[in-house]
Amino acid sequence: MPVPLAPYPTPPTPFTPPANGTQSQLVCSGCRNLLLYPVGATSVCCAVCNAVTAVPPPGTEMAQLVCGGCHTLLMYIRGATSVQCSCCHTVNLAMEANQVAHVNCGNCRMLLMYQYGARSVKCAVCNFVTSVGVSTSTAEQKF
Repeated sequence: MPVPLAPYPTPPTPFTPPANGTQSQLVCSGCRNLLLYPVGATSVCCAVCNAVTAVPPPGTEMAQLVCGGCHTLLMYIRGATSVQCSCCHTVNLAMEANQVAHVNCGNCRMLLMYQYGARSVKCAVCNFVTSVGVSTSTAEQKF
């Protein structure tokens, strides 16, 4: 005797992004890929690793920095003073743009960033210590 077949279930309606097409972005909590999502979403599922990442509340201002340990792009809530990398666990100092300044290394000319108030900055490339606020000819010698 033939068994009656149940009809196929109706496939779910695909998500339709807002008409104005506004999107935002965040870093996947699993694989660290950059994810785009429609404004209004509360979480995002990564297509690469299937990790579900919570979306910060609307109006939360985000900032980015590159980890000093593994060079991974990190996103964090603006105003944080430090950010721990989820890849290498390095704690990175998060400074606002008005808290830092730039100077060229007195030896190799690499652009260096330092905190306002510092009297000198050591180059990570050549280890030369450059005095801040004076000409490069008065910079200190290599260590």
